[in-house]
Amino acid sequence: VQLVESGGGSVQAGGSLRLSCATSGLSYRDYCKGWIRQIRGKEREGVATIDSDYSITYAPFVKGRFTISKDNTKKSVYLDISSLQPEDTGMYYCVATTNLCTVEDSPDFPFRGQGTQVIVSS
Repeated sequence: VQLVESGGGSVQAGGSLRLSCATSGLSYRDYCKGWIRQIRGKEREGVATIDSDYSITYAPFVKGRFTISKDNTKKSVYLDISSLQPEDTGMYYCVATTNLCTVEDSPDFPFRGQGTQVIVSS
């Protein structure tokens, strides 16, 4: 199973980014996919998940600023982030599982990419 993230970068506060995750080596349609992040000095936390039936869960801190989506034809999952703030700075990882698909469990999903860095300056 391979999960390859892209789309991170450096942005000014208030800006937006689209993170992408290309997947291979798994039965794409059967897997729950998600995004987690690790902010400096904090443990990894779930951001959002999207299941095979397109059901979605978000972490409470998302507050409408993050949107997860997927494209089955491209075997990809996306995370759109708007109104970025310096406290969003960190590594963002794509994750996948065939088990329970909840944002609370996503930091422990068995499959995880190498991550993409997001840096937000004030």
